[in-house]
Amino acid sequence: MFQGSMVALATPMHADGSLDWPALDRLLEFHVESGTDAIVAVGTTGESATLDFDEHCEAIAHVVRTIDGRLPVIAGTGANSTREAIALTRCAKEAGADACLLVAPYYNKPTQEGLYLHHKAIAEAVDIPQILYNVPGRTAVDILPETVERLAAVPNIVGIKEATGSNERTAELVERVGSRLDLFSGEDANGLAFMLAGGHGVISVTANVAPRLMSEMCRAVREGDAERAREINRQLDGLHSALFLEANPIPVKWALQQMGMMEEGIRLPLTPLSAPFHAPVLDAMRQAGIEV
Repeated sequence: MFQGSMVALATPMHADGSLDWPALDRLLEFHVESGTDAIVAVGTTGESATLDFDEHCEAIAHVVRTIDGRLPVIAGTGANSTREAIALTRCAKEAGADACLLVAPYYNKPTQEGLYLHHKAIAEAVDIPQILYNVPGRTAVDILPETVERLAAVPNIVGIKEATGSNERTAELVERVGSRLDLFSGEDANGLAFMLAGGHGVISVTANVAPRLMSEMCRAVREGDAERAREINRQLDGLHSALFLEANPIPVKWALQQMGMMEEGIRLPLTPLSAPFHAPVLDAMRQAGIEV
């Protein structure tokens, strides 16, 4: 259903933390023009954890209206409360999103049965394509492959964003559910290896800053040109690392500020990028051919 370079879109904010709608529109046009394959709105990189419920729904609706069918829009609607995740997913469906991305419930550390029932309940409550999001480093819980396989039997669960960074996990998912679910890397650093192993795309932080190169790399894999994909990825290697020198989305928002795409707006408890990391991020941007 979905494939290629899907940007985990940063949410522009003014210096006072209010949402910057004109900057959001600029970012969306930038991605349409740069060949991005899909927009993932209000996920982790979009600071979903710091937006209130109404802002979250409004941002999704704004992205859907602005994109106006030119690209698929995948809305981040996960929460650690099943009821809240259902409510956010309903908002996204009503706004016209093409699919939803649902992070594993964070902080409360459910069992595998709890994870299964949580995602099953959302899928049964809202008739929209849904993508699981497994990121144990942030949630403190791991959706194990056998649970993913159970969830693959739920009709409107269509994919998983896998962010363990494990090649072994990738291979197991390809074997268990690769013919039934779309498989997306949630780790830019292993996105190329993930796709070469049978994955369908990357939900990418790097694509915020270098959307054309990310799109070209993913396209090269799909066309069977692994050497070209590796060549492009070498240009992006610096960004894959530098954009995680502090917690995402701190570095990527700073990089976008240097590109003139947004103001210096980020919400507490996140803070602007620390000064010692400015030079490494700039170096990585230049390596990728980005003028700053």
